[in-house]
Amino acid sequence: MESMKTEKIKWKEIGTDILVDLAAGMALAIGIYNFALNANFPVAGFSGVAIILYHVFGIPVGAGTILLNVPVAIFCYKYLGRIFFLKSAKSMIISSLLMDYVAPLLPVYEGSRLLAALCMGVLTGIGYALIFMRGSSTGGQDFITVAIRKARPHMTLGIITFVLDMITILLGSLIVFKEVDGFIYGVIVTYLMASVMDRIMYGIDEGKMTLIVTEKGREVAQKIDQYSGRGSTILKGTGSYSSREKDVVMCACNNKEMYTIKRIVGQVDPEAFTIIMESNEVVGEGFKENEQQP
Repeated sequence: MESMKTEKIKWKEIGTDILVDLAAGMALAIGIYNFALNANFPVAGFSGVAIILYHVFGIPVGAGTILLNVPVAIFCYKYLGRIFFLKSAKSMIISSLLMDYVAPLLPVYEGSRLLAALCMGVLTGIGYALIFMRGSSTGGQDFITVAIRKARPHMTLGIITFVLDMITILLGSLIVFKEVDGFIYGVIVTYLMASVMDRIMYGIDEGKMTLIVTEKGREVAQKIDQYSGRGSTILKGTGSYSSREKDVVMCACNNKEMYTIKRIVGQVDPEAFTIIMESNEVVGEGFKENEQQP
């Protein structure tokens, strides 16, 4: 029975991965083919190199992406592992097929280059974020990005992607489009794509974190729980100037609850010292569940 349950869970996960790949691949295909291809500005990543090949040799963007991925995939296979490689190959093939066979069926945007750049940046940012969040990638530069992320875990995927993308943008500007405006649009797209990617991956569960320095820590914590339903952690501290013992109430909450907590603290202890900080992601009870290793 247990093996059958495990098998069902695996098939469910595979099905979810495919659905996410279809949605993300469609966002990438529309962003690159329907907005960027005819707007004449360089695109970052291996898709950008594939667009260069399209303009120079007439190779379809999806097919060019697959051709570029083959040597990189072979080189990175032993560094990134079999599971990640296979999931990435699946995502790459799905997005490339959508790029070459589905996106051409849709109308191509021929309006403002700025609007094309903005739409492309948002759509590709969403697409890449969805794929990364499923533990996959679209291959090519993504393999390099994830490898760097493993070596430098303090760097976000958005920052790594932005740096690598600048190289492709420079190549596209110098080789194909040969104009300053194209380079500027490419930078806008890259920055927007990286921002959207980081926002989706690290900002969905964002909130606030507050540290309340008070002599009425227990009462403050009880009021916070009563009016906002949030638990708190009471730390012990000592004032450096007065040498008096203080309570430091630490509480994580969402953005809407922060106003209520701030008001409660003012009512319980008007002399309390309250620090409010941004929290990119909150994981644990009452927020996003902890990820468990399979």
